Amino acid sequence: MANCSASRRRFLTTLGWGAGALALRGLARTTEAADKKPNFVIILADDMGYGDSSVYDGWINTPHMERLAAEGLKFTDFHSSGVVCSPTRAGLMTGRYQQRAGVPGVINADPKVAAHHTGLQTTEVVFPKLLKQAGYTCGIFGKWHLGYEKKYNPLYHGFDVFRGFVSGNIDYASHYDRMGMYDWWDGLEHAKEDGYSTHLITRHAVEFIERNQRRPFCCYVPHEAVHTPLQGPKDPPVRGPNKAKGRKVDAKRAYREMMGAMDDSIGAIVAALRRLGLADNTLVVFFSDNGGTRYGSNAPLRGGKGTVWEGGHREPAIGWWPGRIKPGTVTDQLCISLDVMPTLLELAGVPVPAGHTLDGVSLAPLLLEGKPLGKRQLFWNGRAMRDGQWKLVLGGRGGDGVGLYDLSKDIGEKTNLAAQHPERVVAMRAAVAAWDKDVAAGATRQPPPPPGAVERPKRRQAKKAR
Repeated sequence: MANCSASRRRFLTTLGWGAGALALRGLARTTEAADKKPNFVIILADDMGYGDSSVYDGWINTPHMERLAAEGLKFTDFHSSGVVCSPTRAGLMTGRYQQRAGVPGVINADPKVAAHHTGLQTTEVVFPKLLKQAGYTCGIFGKWHLGYEKKYNPLYHGFDVFRGFVSGNIDYASHYDRMGMYDWWDGLEHAKEDGYSTHLITRHAVEFIERNQRRPFCCYVPHEAVHTPLQGPKDPPVRGPNKAKGRKVDAKRAYREMMGAMDDSIGAIVAALRRLGLADNTLVVFFSDNGGTRYGSNAPLRGGKGTVWEGGHREPAIGWWPGRIKPGTVTDQLCISLDVMPTLLELAGVPVPAGHTLDGVSLAPLLLEGKPLGKRQLFWNGRAMRDGQWKLVLGGRGGDGVGLYDLSKDIGEKTNLAAQHPERVVAMRAAVAAWDKDVAAGATRQPPPPPGAVERPKRRQAKKAR
């Protein structure tokens, strides 16, 4: 009894040794449960529209997403930090605007383009590294798209396991990227593995959870679905040496099947958590990396992928944690993908390194206690911002002049109120200018491209790279 506290010794003396020992073991189990670090599963869709899933009254039935939302929390004002693939992923990994990491745009698949040679530098502070230092095992299964060269591989960013691809998209069946390169990896090496990419991602994610069920883990599942090429599980390859020739695809049918496979993946991962007795100690977060394309639906929003209209960055998003998140909760709090990292760190009890500042905020009080986050300002590419209910859009792609919209009454951004609120426009434009200056100051510098690399891809190539 030498190691017992004074209060525990008095407790044992009062009850007698036998009963006291049993009580002590009970207290020990309670303490162990309270001290156990939560697990994390982050599931990221690719190019999924706000109006695709039946969770958001969309045109595709997604029963597993529906159950996830019914048992957890549905966001109605959750946003990606970027409007295309790579930027949002850089923001997610760092908890900071992607401009600070030098990844403001798509990392291109074409080696002749300068943007191909950029990536998320290993000097960045990312959540897998911090979680790993706190005893977590971290795995990524699916799409990386934060650097084609091996020096940018996920294993150099704190992940212990990587199964998936490094490019923006691959053939779901043959695993070749749009440049004709085979792109399926096991860590730092190519791996020959047959199967539909969504199914492989799911299988490896579930196996990772099974292997690490007795230790804290973070499982990052960035799906390829529903990014092009449009291929359902039974469709033939459209890239690689055995590609089908002259194939015509029913876009709606293929897209629906791709969504279905991803929905089944969510169901399989959640089922594994239940089967292993991990559900009550695991936070699952699901959202999309940017708005949908013409093959899906962003209804009732304006615009889509690549634009700074709401359809380009307002995302379907769900948080699930049985026993911790109140079932059937719906929140209209303004949130962004940058909030994921600070949320994980707070729940894991991991401090942000001294002198380092995150742009996101922890969603833990909102998820677990329903507490509001307070008024926020959010920014997209220096071309749009939110200030509470107000949205400012500044020219460029997806914008026509200066637009001001009251999203509390006009989620479709149909009525431009800039002329009625000139003072607000001036103030918000000043905030955008200040943000531009802030994220540029101290931003990570990317290495120079090789001689002969072009700065901008051709328009057709730019579309394929996303």
